[in-house]
Formats: sequence, C-alpha cells, structure tokens
Amino acid sequence: MRRPLRTLLLVLTTLCLVMLAPVAANARPARAAKKPATTTSTTVVGARALWVWTRPTPSTLVDFARRNGVGELFLSVPNDLPASTALSWVRSVAALAGPAGIRLQALGGDVGWLGHPEQAVAWQHAALSTGLFAGSHVDLEPWQDARWGTSAQPQAVRDYLAVLDQLRADTALPLEADVSFWLWTISTDSGQPLDAAVLQRVDGYTIMSYRNTVSGTDSITDIGAHELATAASLGKRSRLAVETNYLGADATSTKQTFYGKTRSTLATALNAVNTAETEVTGYGGVAVEDYDGWNALAG
Repeated sequence: MRRPLRTLLLVLTTLCLVMLAPVAANARPARAAKKPATTTSTTVVGARALWVWTRPTPSTLVDFARRNGVGELFLSVPNDLPASTALSWVRSVAALAGPAGIRLQALGGDVGWLGHPEQAVAWQHAALSTGLFAGSHVDLEPWQDARWGTSAQPQAVRDYLAVLDQLRADTALPLEADVSFWLWTISTDSGQPLDAAVLQRVDGYTIMSYRNTVSGTDSITDIGAHELATAASLGKRSRLAVETNYLGADATSTKQTFYGKTRSTLATALNAVNTAETEVTGYGGVAVEDYDGWNALAG
C-alpha cells in the first residue's frame, strides 16, 4: 500500500469514527485478564516488530532493528518475488537477520484482492516459496474498498474473510493480519464481530492502536483493549502498534502518531506499553509503523 493513500484513508477513517466513539466507549468490555502464574505461553512477550515498506540497505536495516530491540521485520515484497529484483535484497536482509535472531515475515496487501483471493494466494505462495520467511503478514484493510460504508459492505466483509480463508489454506506457516482497533464494531453475516472472525482464520493480529499516549482515555492501551481481549479469548497472539509518520497537522491526525517527537520519547512509550501489558493474556508485544518514520525521528 502506498504511504500517501494509506495516510489519507487512515485520517478519513478516524474522522468518521469520531461519531462512533461514544457508542464504542459504552460497549467496551473489561480488559483481558492477567495471565495466571501457571500459564505457559508460546508468545514472545514484549517482542517488537517493524513494518518495512521500502528497501533500506540491509546492514543498516538489521543494525537498526538490533539496536532498537526489534525481533520481527515485516518486509514488503512484490508479486512474484522469485522473479523480482527485490529478491536479492530480501536474501541479503535474511542473511543478516538470521544470525541476529530477527525473524522475517512477508508483508503484502491489496484491496483489489477482495473478490480475487487467487491474487492473494499467488503473492503469498511466491513469497513463501523462497524459504526466506517465517510466515506471511497481511495488511489488507477492507474499509478501503469502495463498498465500505454502503449497502454492499456485507459483501466486502465476505470477500475479506474469503481472502483470509484462501491464504490460510495455502500455507502451514504462520499467517498474521493487521486490524483496526474498531474492527469489533463490524458484524459478519452471522452476527459475529469481525475481529473474532479474522482471528479464527489467522494465527495472530497486529492492532493499529495509533495514538501517542500510553494510558488514559483514547490512548494506545485504551483503544487497543477490546481487540486485545478478543485475542485473549481465542488464545491468539496480538500486538499493539504505533505510527511514526506524518498524517496531517490537525489534532485528530497528530494524536495518532509520534511524528515530530524524539526517538527517546518513542522508546519510553514502547517500554511503558510493554510494562502495562506484559502480564495481560493475549499480548504479544508492540509494532512500529514504519522503518522510515522511526528512523527519521530526531535522536
């Protein structure tokens, strides 16, 4: 997804959700329960993940990840990766990331996949066939479909879930997805909340809990609470995520990003999120959108 379009749609979506906020606040459930002392989890609690949409120098990228405690990189890859010029770059990243203990996930997503799941499967199959990735990570945002917000939205939801079904059937490797913090407010044909329907098809999700405050009303941990609780109820892994790119100068946009703040401020916030959520069932760490934005923050 090209950044300018993602940014515009994110801002417009959030503005539309302002009217929904009072309803959502009243419907918010209790936070996910703390993990019992005897619970054994396969989740790497506190691990950081990072979206990488561009192709920075492999050594620079991996060194940046290592220095900032990033354990997973979501690497954006094109269709037909084996025949792409991006393949040599991914191989170089993989050669350095492995010894550094950093996992790679193939990152992809195109709203055009809705209604054409075979395109999604072709992308994933090609990427994973290289043997360079531990799994796939799908940034597929159905609210960008032209049918969203219209009488045809239920079909867009069906198409979205169909894509995830096909991707799940295509691989035994881990499959993850990005979701908005409000996805639970959308229902499927059966009346099931969409966030739960997504989690039944993937191994975990990353919640786009884009705020620049850690606690309190309308904060990272506040708006991410419902999706985190859904993950806990289904025994799945979830991450809370933050944004670092410029989204706009208005108050709604600025509260969603750490753009204009320092790396130190971001690091403090990430640590505080981890401290607040580490013992919460279903929590699997934090994710940062994205390498370019984080790297551009002042020191």
